[in-house]
Amino acid sequence: MATDVPHPSPSALSKGFDLVFGAVVMGTVGVLIGLLMGRDALPVAAALGTGLGMVVGLLGGRRFLISILVGTTLGGALAWVLAGSDNISIGAGAGAAMGGFLGVQISMLLDMRAERKRERSAGEAAQSSDEDGQATEADSSRSGMRGL
Repeated sequence: MATDVPHPSPSALSKGFDLVFGAVVMGTVGVLIGLLMGRDALPVAAALGTGLGMVVGLLGGRRFLISILVGTTLGGALAWVLAGSDNISIGAGAGAAMGGFLGVQISMLLDMRAERKRERSAGEAAQSSDEDGQATEADSSRSGMRGL
């Protein structure tokens, strides 16, 4: 007897991925901040980062999380090259902060650009429908003149 097992929808899988991705990225940032604050603050910072990452993931902040991940990686790598392995966590934490800030700004600019494109295409569509309406009126008036 084979029973049909319901499969999760693609949007549910996407939300699940965003949830886990947010928890991992922001949890890592929380651990880095906890290392800077001291060993006693590590569990609290990691838990706060993980919880915040889950919320951001559920709200659909994938671009924001990717920018934090890139900032963390680049900041840690730059600190390692310039200051040695002892300062990787400082560079990664600072890189995560800068990545988050830049991610928000870039996301805002991309949203503004998409909105302008939507307005422009809506304006062009309205203009072409107006031109079509005027041409139709002119054609009907011309055909009415022919009958006279």
